[in-house]
Amino acid sequence: MKANSRKSHTIGEELILPAIEEVLKTVIPKSASDIIRRIPLSNNTVQRRIDEMSQDVESFLCDYLQTMHFSLQLDESTLPGNESLLLAYVRFIMDQEHHEEMLFARTLTTDTKDESIFNVLKEYFIENSILLSNIHCWTIAKYGSQIAM
Repeated sequence: MKANSRKSHTIGEELILPAIEEVLKTVIPKSASDIIRRIPLSNNTVQRRIDEMSQDVESFLCDYLQTMHFSLQLDESTLPGNESLLLAYVRFIMDQEHHEEMLFARTLTTDTKDESIFNVLKEYFIENSILLSNIHCWTIAKYGSQIAM
């Protein structure tokens, strides 16, 4: 319900719990705040669940890419403050349908040279047991230009 409202996940603490407390004060003569304190809606709980779900999605995607051919697009860009970010997207066919998913976003800690970019990619593939030989087609975009490999 909170996700469908397209509001921050802290809306539970800011709006929903106070509304429930008002309803309980009206209906139950017992102290509503005692009941409300038992409801675990902390920011950390919601954030932890979001993180767990994203880990499940990433794990499923990596497991699939371990056994299938896919296309890879790397996009390197510079953020404000001169921080460089590497985004990796994969395209693949699953259940006879084309899919495009973001594989990862990593900060480039050294430089933006081709070798550094490749090392970040290789490290991610090793961590997730994905073979480089499963890459069917590469596209690399750097500094607004595009290079197909």
